[in-house]
Amino acid sequence: MKTITTSVIPITPTYAKVEAPHELHLEAICVFAAIGFFLDTDTYWKDEVVLQPGCKHIISEDGYLIESTPWFKWHYTPDNTRDFNTTLEEFTVLFESIMDEQTAGKKVILPLSGGLDSRTQAVALQHLKASVNSYSYDFQGGYKETKIAEAIAEVCDFDFTAYTIPKGYLWDVLDNLATLNRCESDFTAPRQMAIVDEFETMGEVFSLGHWGDVLFDDMGVSDDLPLEDQVTVLQKKLIKTGGADLATQLWTHWNLDGDFDSYFNDRISALLSAIDIPNSANARIRAFKSLYWAPRWTSVNLAVFASKHPITLPYYDQRMCEFICTVPEDYLAKRQLQIGYIKERAPKLAELTWQEQRPFNLYTFPNNRMPYNLPYRITNKIERVFQELSGKKYVQRNWELQFLGEANQKQLDKSLTAQNFIDFIPEVTIKGALSGLDSKIANYHAHQVNMLLVLAEFKKSTNA
Repeated sequence: MKTITTSVIPITPTYAKVEAPHELHLEAICVFAAIGFFLDTDTYWKDEVVLQPGCKHIISEDGYLIESTPWFKWHYTPDNTRDFNTTLEEFTVLFESIMDEQTAGKKVILPLSGGLDSRTQAVALQHLKASVNSYSYDFQGGYKETKIAEAIAEVCDFDFTAYTIPKGYLWDVLDNLATLNRCESDFTAPRQMAIVDEFETMGEVFSLGHWGDVLFDDMGVSDDLPLEDQVTVLQKKLIKTGGADLATQLWTHWNLDGDFDSYFNDRISALLSAIDIPNSANARIRAFKSLYWAPRWTSVNLAVFASKHPITLPYYDQRMCEFICTVPEDYLAKRQLQIGYIKERAPKLAELTWQEQRPFNLYTFPNNRMPYNLPYRITNKIERVFQELSGKKYVQRNWELQFLGEANQKQLDKSLTAQNFIDFIPEVTIKGALSGLDSKIANYHAHQVNMLLVLAEFKKSTNA
């Protein structure tokens, strides 16, 4: 026997066998189709599981899971003796210590965006005088996110490269991506796959900002929200547009017991109820997402980065998770700690546009409301209309570049019409999702096509 200890938020999944028939776990696949990732320990197979985070697992010599014992439990124990400034000082020391440990003496590869997580990392790396090669990308025909990223790099004196995500790159990398993420995530979310070969010569270690936006914000609910209502909120957050419809179609086609909605509600309710945080709905929902969302969706596509260089994630660090459990929700709400840190350490970076609040920055974003944001909204609308009138679609999501257009359609048809896939998924479901891409509710069907493509690649790689 051997013992495997999993991290609070695992970067890579660890698999084990369980006593069950070696057959497809169709209920789990329905949930996967609805939310875009496998829930809890589920995989494609009934006799295979992913080990739970924050546990010590006893595994038999032949790979079977014998026992799991938690060594870390999410909690909400706010230290109300600390004021905000003291909490900010503690965050500053902790965050910079983690960043230093993870990157010291190495050429750092830093993906930059117009948001706060990577900007917070940039502040720390600048303060630590690290050697940094940064980059960013935007969509062909979309918002120029690289402008903000380049401005951040310029202030920090980092090397910087801007990339544009091109139309139709997916089909050249699809097989490799399916191998890297094991068909446990959609294929258009990890847009880094478009430039994966560029990573070779960028540096020695990635510093990735995943999960900062979850840990350092509230969940948008009242802290006294009843458990039943928390379940409802979570279901709305989890289920993708068009996802429940696809899951229901598959559930019916496979003639599974009961119905998908009841099954999913029961699963979420049981998992959320098991999190012993009765004193904060925000903290409990954050814990749920960190237990089940981060390792089973966010971490899945980290394999793309890890295929080229070692990866580090300061927000995944155990000490950061422990710190979050002690911070009052009032200090986490609205990204206050990250904003305070950036203002304190690098005021010039705080003056740059915050993409989610554009055209406002970290000082002026409270004005992102009527009537103060009206001039920008009007100007932005006019620019987008003129772009559309000139025949250039305004692109907001990667699936638009990879699924729309004649060439992409041919690739989709080729992938989704293999006989073993049509035997697995009803043809009417496939045709309905594909035809919906040309409708006014294309976004509703885009998730369905995304998941069908993943299932098609899975079927291609297995004899199931």
